[in-house]
Amino acid sequence: MADKEISLPAKLINGAVAGVVGVSCVFPIDLVKTRLQNQESKDGQKMYKNMRDCFVKTFRKEGFRGMYKGAGVNLVLITPEKAIKLTANDYFRFYLRSDKGHLPLYREMLAGGGAGLCQMIVTSPMEMLKITLQDAGRISQGPQLSSAGGLSAAPSRAFSAVAMAATPQRMSALRIAYDLFRTKGLSGVYRGAGATLLRDIPFSMIYFPLFAHLNHLGKSEGSPTSPFYWSFSSGCLAGCISSVMVNPMDVVKTRIQVLKRAQGEQTYNGVVDCARKILVAEGPSAFMKGAWCRVLVIAPLFGIAQMVYYFGVGEYVLGIERQYY
Repeated sequence: MADKEISLPAKLINGAVAGVVGVSCVFPIDLVKTRLQNQESKDGQKMYKNMRDCFVKTFRKEGFRGMYKGAGVNLVLITPEKAIKLTANDYFRFYLRSDKGHLPLYREMLAGGGAGLCQMIVTSPMEMLKITLQDAGRISQGPQLSSAGGLSAAPSRAFSAVAMAATPQRMSALRIAYDLFRTKGLSGVYRGAGATLLRDIPFSMIYFPLFAHLNHLGKSEGSPTSPFYWSFSSGCLAGCISSVMVNPMDVVKTRIQVLKRAQGEQTYNGVVDCARKILVAEGPSAFMKGAWCRVLVIAPLFGIAQMVYYFGVGEYVLGIERQYY
């Protein structure tokens, strides 16, 4: 196997299918996670007490469709995002192996970090648009601020696409993206890209080596890979641990990428400013907001994704032998 070339088309197909299946299953929990991370305590009062309260209130107010707000852009962009992430990790693992096929831990981490870096080109704009649409129901219940700090009745031109929507249902990812690109260029579309990198690179450096070692434990003698249920369990456990480790940066990223905030909520100017304001205003515990929701999103998402990925849909479609790295 050491002499075989990696099939990028097959890996891209596997990653795309894995991403769509995984996101479709866990998106409502991701919406709850976003709203919990964005809410700030005012006079000791919070809109949502916990994950269950947020889920119930959102479902009652916005219905089933409301639970999938922002899912469209996520499903469209998750295809290239997961395809890039999973394929890049396999690609780097393949070419970072020694002549004897051995892959030291530091090279596994390097391969994972490279995958996290490559995915940012899709992840950053996807997350920004998804978060804005997901959080619309929360901020629609009161006066709103643009990210520049003004009331949405007089929004900045950069975010007019958001403010122009009289109700969150009228928002569209395409309209927001177009307005940001027209007024701010790529920097507007890639709002929060630095925070995204600071979350995704460490996550991938932890997740992929951990998954590989856990998955290896399930291999039986003479088998090139573990059973699908073992890959699912390994993906869940690795995703759980990795998501908790990087949750503080996920909170910072989520706060930065929201385009419109409720009146009285903080606005942020970069990663350091955001982290400092959260620490001062809400304390260290605020960095773990939405952690359990994130675990409930990431664990099954990556469990499902890895299971589907290892089914080898791409190899089957292209009629080639399945590959494992």
